[in-house]
Amino acid sequence: MAAQKYDYDLLVIGAGAAGSGAASTAAQQGARVALVERDTIGGTCLNYGCDPTKTLLHTAALLRRAQHADAYGLHIPVAHANWAAVLAHVHQVLTQIRGGTPEEARAGLAKQGITVLIGEARFISPHAVALSSDLASLSPGKKRTEQENLISAARIIIATGSQAVVPPIEGLREAGFITNVEAVSLPVLPRRLAIIGGGPLGIEFAQMFHRFGVQVTVLENSPHLLDKEDRELANCLCKLLTKEGIRLETSVQVQRVERADGGKRLAIRCGDGVEENLVVDEILLATGRQPVLDPLHLEVAGVAIHEHGIAVDATLRTSVPHIWAAGDVIGGYQFTHVAYEQGRLAARNAFAQEPRPFDDHAIPWVIYTDPALAHVGKTEEQLRAEGRAYQVGRMPFSQVERAIANGETNGLVKLLVDPNGAILGGHILAQNADDLLAPIILAMRTGLPAATIAATILPYPTMSEGVRWAAERIA
Repeated sequence: MAAQKYDYDLLVIGAGAAGSGAASTAAQQGARVALVERDTIGGTCLNYGCDPTKTLLHTAALLRRAQHADAYGLHIPVAHANWAAVLAHVHQVLTQIRGGTPEEARAGLAKQGITVLIGEARFISPHAVALSSDLASLSPGKKRTEQENLISAARIIIATGSQAVVPPIEGLREAGFITNVEAVSLPVLPRRLAIIGGGPLGIEFAQMFHRFGVQVTVLENSPHLLDKEDRELANCLCKLLTKEGIRLETSVQVQRVERADGGKRLAIRCGDGVEENLVVDEILLATGRQPVLDPLHLEVAGVAIHEHGIAVDATLRTSVPHIWAAGDVIGGYQFTHVAYEQGRLAARNAFAQEPRPFDDHAIPWVIYTDPALAHVGKTEEQLRAEGRAYQVGRMPFSQVERAIANGETNGLVKLLVDPNGAILGGHILAQNADDLLAPIILAMRTGLPAATIAATILPYPTMSEGVRWAAERIA
């Protein structure tokens, strides 16, 4: 470990998935660890992202099933949402995941031997940061001193995450908008909502708000919604969302925004070139995220950056040998599960004689709509662009007995396999597609061929049989 000339063996900046994972991993190795956070322990995912949005999406799905229960022979006279009660449920879920209140979460970290510091960190040298807050260690009974605003460490991991991108649209800032931060705790639901951005975040919020009774319009600048997904399955999902009553517009230019008519007016030009005035009560930005870098003053430490974030090598080391970075701040895959694994690896590598590279083979992700769209590996569009030979195995859920029994027949399993049987990509559009993707991820990471999935006996009747039959159609 570090010589005592430094306050800590490791300083972790940011207490989201990457930072918390890094701090816990290092503490388990016996290191003296400090964890700095400027907001709330848990980062974006726990407080404003994955966990609250998935709770809201699940609640919205329950509401829709109750409202359409007649198809199952059930008569539910009235099914409606009490938004205040819904938010109370979300708060309860987050408290349980966090391990209590924010104060109790910090106490839990302290029990692991991690010193938690609250404040905005900025580098004052390659081995030291200053905190903008006058808060010092939250360790019980420790007296604050001016000295505690300066922290030094032998090693540093940067895990400050990302923040919403605000597009340069005329009048947008003046008219006002919300991001995911505000969207998961709105005190009152808007009657009409415009979502700028048709990626996973925008599409998830669109379905969630629509199911709670909000009139939703999604405005996407590019020709396709969900442009990183397999086009066949993405188009199928978009048709289902349109059928629900969500307005989806592509090739849209939002030319200006202004306050009007008790709401906000957007001047938009769609693909046909006709300008339209869209009046809504609120605007939600879902135009992507960018790393949080400016407050850090990385130039003082000599840490190099590029257009996507902090530059790191395969082992997550920055241009400064004793400084590492993990999670959204380095660009690349902006997923909680990736950030967590990168944080843990960065902590191990920071103390290792031979650091290991991050394995980004077979990184999965999911769009948690209803049905969900799950993805791992290559899409057909990517394989065609690369000129690679492949075979396709499709199994529609309209032919899977359990899906028929559940009344959940929308969607399909799609496997992409090379001439030798190796799985190149797996895509599932289905109820619980996130769980159904697991055997495909495992097969890709361990090198199991599609034939092994095809030969695996699964219980009947289950949705997972759809994965087997898709593999069998290739074999």
